[in-house]
Amino acid sequence: MSASEFRVEADSLGEVNIPKQALWGAQTQRAVDNFPQFAPLPFLFIQAVAHIKAAAAKANLVTGAIDSERAQAIVNAADTIIAGEHQTAFPVDVYQTGSGTSTNMNMNEVIAHLCAQAGVEVLPNDHVNASQSSNDTIPTAIHLSSLLVLTQQLLPAIGALKRC
Repeated sequence: MSASEFRVEADSLGEVNIPKQALWGAQTQRAVDNFPQFAPLPFLFIQAVAHIKAAAAKANLVTGAIDSERAQAIVNAADTIIAGEHQTAFPVDVYQTGSGTSTNMNMNEVIAHLCAQAGVEVLPNDHVNASQSSNDTIPTAIHLSSLLVLTQQLLPAIGALKRC
C-alpha cells in the first residue's frame, strides 16, 4: 500500500500507520502487525463483546461514568455490530495475548470510530472501556458467545433434525 492509503494514529507507544478505511485504531493495528493471522475470532464471539460494550455503556450512564450522548452513541454502534455490520473491522487473530486485550481494544476502537462517524467524540479507553477490564470482558464474552451459539445454531439445528 502507498502512503496515501494510510492514516497515522498515535497512542502512548507512538505513531502507527493504519489503512485509511479501517475502523480500528493504533492498538488493533499493532496486534495485527505483531500476531500472525491464522484464524479470526468467530463473529458470534465478536457480537458477544459488542453486547457487553452496550450493556456497560448503559450501566456507565446510570453510574455517571459517561454522559447520555456518549452512552447512546456506544449502544448504537454496538447494535450495528450485533446486527452483523462491520465484520471486517475485527482482524485480530484468535491466537493473541492471554487476556484478550487485543480483541477488547479492537472492539473499543471500532465503536469509538463508529461514534465519531455519527458525530460523537468517544474515546476507546475512557468511554467505551469505562469500568471494564479485558480480564472480565473476554471471559464474559466466552460465556455469552456460548449461549449465542446454543440458541442461534445448536438448538435450531436440533429442531430441524427433529422435524426430519
